[in-house]
Amino acid sequence: MTRLRRSLIAGLGPPAVRALARSWRIEVVGGGGEAPVFAGSQPYVLLCWHDALLPVMWYHRRRGIAALISEARDGQYLASLAASLGYRLIRGSTTRGARGALLGAVKALKRGVSIGVTPDGPQGPRRVAKPGAIAAAARGGGIVVPVHAEARPAWRAGSWDRFLVPGPFARVRMAYGQPFEVSPGAEAEAAALSRVARELAQAVRLAEWPDGAVIPTV
Repeated sequence: MTRLRRSLIAGLGPPAVRALARSWRIEVVGGGGEAPVFAGSQPYVLLCWHDALLPVMWYHRRRGIAALISEARDGQYLASLAASLGYRLIRGSTTRGARGALLGAVKALKRGVSIGVTPDGPQGPRRVAKPGAIAAAARGGGIVVPVHAEARPAWRAGSWDRFLVPGPFARVRMAYGQPFEVSPGAEAEAAALSRVARELAQAVRLAEWPDGAVIPTV
């Protein structure tokens, strides 16, 4: 974990992160297909790249979502923040506690609880989706909802994911890809994995500012 992320989440603590986040001005750009999913009774699998986790977690707080968070050291800080924002917790990842995490995610979805996952976490490669979240959606009956966020002013950490931290009073652009369902089976899940990569790429394009200004890295 970089010094920036540790100081924000561990050193300053969840109250300070929440105070920062309350100053953000969030706008949803594009999308629209996510609204009936959020309003419906079927559980969903909210997917975002690891770098966009902080603003996405803030915007979707207190909706009864169960967050899948790594058991590694970095995950302890994120778990504390997620719990303070009203998320339920499922611990594990594709590298640590993978089997238990997948089982927990499927059980949550079958109980009607939506889950939040970063498909490239906890260690990358950056913006390369792993199959675990898609498998959970297929086996648990959840609708996949891809989402991405960008912000100005903001900083990006020098970590593998270039973790995004919107600054005080930042404008945050939240963009969704088209939600979709996943049928069980290896072929259907492979096709869904390709689709989620396309939908997240579209969400990234929607969220980015047209002039492509560079966000400082620290």
